[in-house]
Amino acid sequence: MTEQTELADIGVVGLAVMGSNLARNFARNGNTVAVYNRSTEKTDALMDAYGTEGNFMPSKTVEDFVASLKRPRKAIIMVQAGAATDAVIDQLARAMDEGDIIIDGGNANFTDTIRREKEMTARGIHFVGAGISGGEEGALNGPSIMPGGPAESWETLGPVLESIAANVDGTPCVTHIGPDGAGHFVKMVHNGIEYADMQVIGEAYQLLRYGVGLAPQEIADIFTEWNAGDLDSYLIEITAEVLRQEDKRTGKPFIDVIVDAAGQKGTGRWTVKEALNLGVPTTGIGEAVFARALSSATAQREAAQRIGLPEGTTETFADLGIDRGEFIEDVRRALYASKLVAYAQGFDEINAGSQAHDWNIQPGELAKIWRGGCIIRAKFLDRITEAFANDPELPSLLLDPYFKGELDHGLIDSWRRVVVTATRLGLPVPVFASSLSYYDSLRADRLPAALIQGQRDFFGAHTYRRVDMEGTFHTAWSGDREEVSY
Repeated sequence: MTEQTELADIGVVGLAVMGSNLARNFARNGNTVAVYNRSTEKTDALMDAYGTEGNFMPSKTVEDFVASLKRPRKAIIMVQAGAATDAVIDQLARAMDEGDIIIDGGNANFTDTIRREKEMTARGIHFVGAGISGGEEGALNGPSIMPGGPAESWETLGPVLESIAANVDGTPCVTHIGPDGAGHFVKMVHNGIEYADMQVIGEAYQLLRYGVGLAPQEIADIFTEWNAGDLDSYLIEITAEVLRQEDKRTGKPFIDVIVDAAGQKGTGRWTVKEALNLGVPTTGIGEAVFARALSSATAQREAAQRIGLPEGTTETFADLGIDRGEFIEDVRRALYASKLVAYAQGFDEINAGSQAHDWNIQPGELAKIWRGGCIIRAKFLDRITEAFANDPELPSLLLDPYFKGELDHGLIDSWRRVVVTATRLGLPVPVFASSLSYYDSLRADRLPAALIQGQRDFFGAHTYRRVDMEGTFHTAWSGDREEVSY
């Protein structure tokens, strides 16, 4: 342990698993780390188990913790989001001086971060909302970090965060995202993409398990094979591991002893709510959030199974006369296409949020720092980085020449076959289907929105625009039905 005369490079407040692992990561990479937890037992546990991993400076009070930090002081908070975070921020701010930096590394709502940044600025303290992705393993071995806050704070904070971030091709997976709440906004959308990514993987599993009739071990082998190609990603990799696991108590596949009700902590819902506020169609992310909610509606699901809702006419996989190998390849392609839509929609929301809040977020930089450390790290993020490097104003990721070429070469036909087959088998594929509908809506020459505008004008005089002239118009539906312009 470091002598108390030495000052720490950075401090960590909150020593549950994430905070403890982050503190260890800082120490392992040559930083002297001040640590504090409201409950001293957790501080003692960290020091007893890992105190020899590097230079730690434990404190029993917030005042001693702050006094142990080099100026400008840098303290990262890893506590429960909400009131607990506000309480710790206030405690630190009371003990800190002008120019010191408080970093919130939790999953805070970006609107809270904007509020906190304004409050701290008024007190002369820099406040940084930093999204940290990678879970417990990433916190210890190298996460992807998305810090917002004042640009001048990045000059001081950047080197120490770069020392612990994941590294891909010599590039640390951390960059300054933008002012005030930009970092936590990006982390929020990152998590929304994660929701959609996990759901489409689940839908692929569902089709192979209950459509084709493959055993979990067989599906694990398929996912392992997929992970060697375009679908190479952390989530595909761990999916194979989960499916390969055997339950030690029963000898059954581990997947079969887990209750099929998915939890969520709120970031997916926030992503969809903010997309609605911004008017951005994140349909795949939305369906993934709703799929988790439906899975957890256990009372309704049990009632539906007990009462026996009619299935209608469904068929078995054998009835369809489909080649098994060809269908498995179709599922792989549909999974790839649906994942691409999730990322495209996520970047659309980030761009809209950046414009609304004047953050000047660079989407290519995000793709670059998501290549390592984070939960949604994937091989095709290299391609996404290239796409935005080639055209920083790219209107949609789906319009990048490379990804457009991918969609043109067989993905669409496979995607359609998978959605049709799932429907005939009575298997739910909400993200596969909604993502395909999004794609078809994007490319459609005409949409039924023209009819909706006609209806809106009929019952509410909401007006409409014409395709053949400029201006806004209304038809006098309850009168002579003459058209007037505004």
